[in-house]
Amino acid sequence: MKKRILFVIDSLNSGGAEKSLVSLLSLFDYENYEIDLLTFKEGGLYVPLLSENVRLIDPPDIFSKMKLSILDLIKIKDFKFALWRVNTSITLRYKAKVTKIKHGAQLMWTRLNNVIPKLEKEYDIAIAYSQGTPTYYVVEKVVAKKKICWVNIDYKFAGYNREFDFNYYEKFNNIVSVSMVCTEVLKGVFPEFKNKIITIYDIISESLINNMANEGKGFVDNYKGIRILTIGRLVYQKGYEYAIGAAKYLKDKNIDFIWYVIGEGNLRSELEKMVTEYNLHDNFKFLGTFTNPYPFIKECDIYCQPSRFEGFGLAIAEARILNKPIVATNFDIVYDQIRDGENGLISEMNGKDLAEKLKLIINDKKLVKVICNNLKYEKVGTEKEIKKVYSLL
Repeated sequence: MKKRILFVIDSLNSGGAEKSLVSLLSLFDYENYEIDLLTFKEGGLYVPLLSENVRLIDPPDIFSKMKLSILDLIKIKDFKFALWRVNTSITLRYKAKVTKIKHGAQLMWTRLNNVIPKLEKEYDIAIAYSQGTPTYYVVEKVVAKKKICWVNIDYKFAGYNREFDFNYYEKFNNIVSVSMVCTEVLKGVFPEFKNKIITIYDIISESLINNMANEGKGFVDNYKGIRILTIGRLVYQKGYEYAIGAAKYLKDKNIDFIWYVIGEGNLRSELEKMVTEYNLHDNFKFLGTFTNPYPFIKECDIYCQPSRFEGFGLAIAEARILNKPIVATNFDIVYDQIRDGENGLISEMNGKDLAEKLKLIINDKKLVKVICNNLKYEKVGTEKEIKKVYSLL
């Protein structure tokens, strides 16, 4: 008899955790496992890449209502939920001021927990595939014989309240971290759980990435200069201010380049304003999101990751597979993948040093040759990590 497994994640929109989950599910053993997937937001960039064996289940109704404005709720005469939204907004602002809980997901769960019903179907195993709401939902709303959660960030930098999360993580049989550095961070924050924290790297398929890089279109602007590429959500974590600052520095040095960004997020308007202030319209381009970003990686000259922190750095691994010179900031986990001067360059976390490292790649062809030659012989794929997943199941 097949084991029934539920995966829960916020969405299948752009993001490393989302892409990692889709890759994991593409390799799954569906002869022995029956897989349900719950996302709090329906649809998403990566839905077309899901295995046909995965059954998508409907999220609680409240999440679709959350997409509506209070004015829209009044227009459709859902006065009860409109009032709940107003009360929630007031309550959460107050809690953020008077309690130690500051993270949005934790604050919101203090309200959502009271209105979300429990899932009716029971499972052998329930997996929260990211921290925050999926983790809280699996503990409070899912009945399963075994529960596992994934933490795909550097917990120390993410802003979660330890005491709040302690009550949830103690309910899980295993806590999975996506890198050795993140595992050590988690064990430092939650020493009580060190025996159930394990490392399973994100699933990365070299053959799949190489095949997808040869499919579809990449850049269509016929630009002949230096193409710099960054992939990541437009959020604080990704450090786009450093990238824009570096772009201004490069432009001031009369370097011919365009810096392209693949991703969306709540900082887009703020970052676009910064681009305008620095007069970088012709040098810094926001492209939106793509189901298949690999042709862009294949065609770029430099891949840059200006993040403040990461859980692993999936896009860096993908750029390594496609043999691209990489410049990244010195967030803790970067040293798991990049050896400075050997297979990429690591900069300080500021625009000027980031620009200096990019300029070095642009001007030093001998260095680029060394880096690309070293990348050719690296084994980046992690398909074997699925064996660790099966051992948990």
